[in-house]
Amino acid sequence: MKHLVKQASAWAAVIAVLLTANFSQAAEKKDIVDTAVGAGSFKTLAAALGAADLVNALRGEGPFTVFAPTDAAFKKLPAGTVEMLLKPENKDKLIAVLTYHVVPGKVAAKDVVKLKGAKTLNGQRVDIMTKGDKVKIDGATVETVDINCTNGIIHVIDSVILPTDKNIVVTAAEAGKFKTLIAAAKAAGLAEALSGKGPLTVFAPTDEAFAKLPEGTVASLLKPENKQKLADILKYHVVPGRVYSEDALAAKKAKTLQGNNINIGVADGTAKVNNAKLLATDIDASNGVIHVIDSVIMPSDAKKFSATEAREKIKHAVAQGARLYNSGHHDASAKLYKKTMHEVLKGVDQMPEEIRTRMKHALSNSSQMHCPTQQAWTLRHALDHAYTRMSAL
Repeated sequence: MKHLVKQASAWAAVIAVLLTANFSQAAEKKDIVDTAVGAGSFKTLAAALGAADLVNALRGEGPFTVFAPTDAAFKKLPAGTVEMLLKPENKDKLIAVLTYHVVPGKVAAKDVVKLKGAKTLNGQRVDIMTKGDKVKIDGATVETVDINCTNGIIHVIDSVILPTDKNIVVTAAEAGKFKTLIAAAKAAGLAEALSGKGPLTVFAPTDEAFAKLPEGTVASLLKPENKQKLADILKYHVVPGRVYSEDALAAKKAKTLQGNNINIGVADGTAKVNNAKLLATDIDASNGVIHVIDSVIMPSDAKKFSATEAREKIKHAVAQGARLYNSGHHDASAKLYKKTMHEVLKGVDQMPEEIRTRMKHALSNSSQMHCPTQQAWTLRHALDHAYTRMSAL
């Protein structure tokens, strides 16, 4: 009898495995939308996708990772919220909410738990936290994982997660520690741009950062006659696009709205933007992201110019240097070439590395020479080479 019971239990286990396998295979033959509809517990999500005209997008090739709130999750929202979102006049807001639940690519559970955050199709990033056997996406708990579909994967969550709808200026104002920055943005006529569509990345100095400037600096910059100077300084803190901290550190530099680059890196275990320390990172706003810094960073006064302008500068320097050299002023000729080379290196951002390297070598080699004649000719050869090569730019 016991043998028959064990045999029956074994067969039951086999049947259960076969049924589960068949179910998984069936799910994997459907796209994300059909899988969600077929599950029967995502009716509100399906209705919302229809109202937002996102059904075809989520039936596309993908792949996508969807953190899918159940019907019970939508019921947790304040009364009337779902009805409000489904109204035609709120379509953009609904799209923002739904795309905040979708991450590009297929991210299985084993990979999700390795992340601290993930950038969504909304543009903003969801925070991911793993504690024990619980995984949270923002504040929502993941209930079921790895529902594979033909164009991606679904992870079921128990709450609707909401992106911020506050822009950079509002976000900064509510933080309470960027009063000087906001006042400066208004004085420079940039507050409207920072409240616009974006996206923008702002390296935001705190009030304490502005207080570190020499006495009277802020008051002077806020004067109407210094509006352009103030605007240039503020634009030096803004990078186009939504650049999160890990991407910024990987890039090592970024071109600002002011035109010059900022350097981003880690020194002595501290993340920095130029010489300013990063105090907080990845603060999402509806139109960008904010990184908090402890100092105001100042753009260089060095003028930026094109390759054509650089060639003209070299041409005039060589002509003047040749006259000095032929008159016996070899030292003055070398100094002129050296000065021109430094200006060109600082002034041209998109210079080919081969030209930049050759000029740097010439400067380094000439600094070790004691003969002005040798210095002048070493620098002159590098300038001639740069002039010729820049004609192709």
